[in-house]
Amino acid sequence: MKYTLGFSPCPNDTFIFDALVNKKIDTQNVDFEVVLEDVQTLNQWALEEKLDVSKISYGVLPLVQENYTLLNSGGALGKGVGPLLITHSAALENHNINANSLVAIPGKNTTAHLLFAMAYPHHTHKKFMVFNEIEDAVLNKIVDAGVIIHENRFTYQQKGLRKIIDLGEYWENKLKVPIPLGGIVAHKRIDETVTAQINQLIKQSVEFAFANYPTITEYVKQLAQTMDETVMKQHIDLYVNNYSLDIGIDGKKAVEKLIEIYQQLKF
Repeated sequence: MKYTLGFSPCPNDTFIFDALVNKKIDTQNVDFEVVLEDVQTLNQWALEEKLDVSKISYGVLPLVQENYTLLNSGGALGKGVGPLLITHSAALENHNINANSLVAIPGKNTTAHLLFAMAYPHHTHKKFMVFNEIEDAVLNKIVDAGVIIHENRFTYQQKGLRKIIDLGEYWENKLKVPIPLGGIVAHKRIDETVTAQINQLIKQSVEFAFANYPTITEYVKQLAQTMDETVMKQHIDLYVNNYSLDIGIDGKKAVEKLIEIYQQLKF
């Protein structure tokens, strides 16, 4: 049986799924048609029920959980891994954005947006952009500030940009749970037995990747394109951990807390 599987070309996702989609493990007659897209697109497609299995931002989970089941494996949760709010302006450092500050956000239904809204609940002057365009938008002063994720965490300071607030740190200090960034969901049209099998295969794929790390495979390198190998490893080290093997009790508690916060904010 073949199922559509969507994830991003970012090193953390390709690291997780490499062994599965390239059949480095026994996939037990389960095949996947891989669709590579940025997470904002995958979030939208989850709202449209387009894919069978997909990476999503936890920020969109409250809107899709009626049709999708959250899997225990393959996701990204952790500590010290949250999005950062950055700026080009010294005047805006130290939490100093004001009502007129235009802030770039990596997608409406993203965890990054939810964390920003939690820290700045009354701020409405936002510009939704693809995540990898935000750093340049801040640098070129198209926006006053921007929420960055993924590899931009490692490059913004080199370009003279400044951190306003670590939104992940804000979440952790306030709620005392890990940050739920991205999860893997399977559509409820898939038989529950098969969904459990897919979850187990993803776990085996992560285990295979860990067993062969720190080697960066050609699959990861090709899809990361121009990214430096050191940055690829930073990316993997930051976002792939024990929660990627199994979300666990504290991970589930974090997701429940996120859904609760989403319902409170109603943004």
